[in-house]
Amino acid sequence: MSRTETLERIRQSGCVAVVRAPSSEQLIDVAHALRDGGLPAIEITMTTPNALKVIEQVSADLGDDVVIGVGRVLDAETARAAILAGAQFVVAPVLDVETIEMAHRYDKPCVPGAYTPTEILTAWTAGADVVKVFPASVGGPAYFKAIKGPLPQVKLSPTGGVNLQTAGEFIKAGAEFLGVGGDLVSKQALAKGDMKFIATRAAEYVEAVRQARSQK
Repeated sequence: MSRTETLERIRQSGCVAVVRAPSSEQLIDVAHALRDGGLPAIEITMTTPNALKVIEQVSADLGDDVVIGVGRVLDAETARAAILAGAQFVVAPVLDVETIEMAHRYDKPCVPGAYTPTEILTAWTAGADVVKVFPASVGGPAYFKAIKGPLPQVKLSPTGGVNLQTAGEFIKAGAEFLGVGGDLVSKQALAKGDMKFIATRAAEYVEAVRQARSQK
């Protein structure tokens, strides 16, 4: 997929599932569950054991059924390695211009992290496809809405502290899509291997986004 196509697929689903799991086998099961719940976009963080191998295995197993991305990327070298392993988008906790350039060289979207208005505009000006507002738990949807006021052209995605109670509010405040971690793929569900819970939770997020968008 092209960069534009990847972004649109993520936007349509409304969420990126930020996943940390101890094994590639479990991540494949999680990916199936998320897809079944209507969320194909999955961010595998670089803190996952053997993250590059996991990205490669999940991408090979599920193909176009999912959109696999890489998270916690701090430099261009890591971005390139993940893209060659199969990552379709790159997410970073901070702004690194060379990482954006590397992702774009391979026609992949890059979503760097920022928080203050100056940081957010700097990331957007540097070529970010979407800016990750992190941590979104600080300030919540109200802060998000305040940022969008003077910067309506900047596409934003909240990550950190997003849950089912705040998901709709972030969408109404102007979020392009949500980054959701433990509230979607919980440690408890992973420990129990409860893929049904994860699929159901994914469907709940899809519905929360749908309802919020219909009310904008």
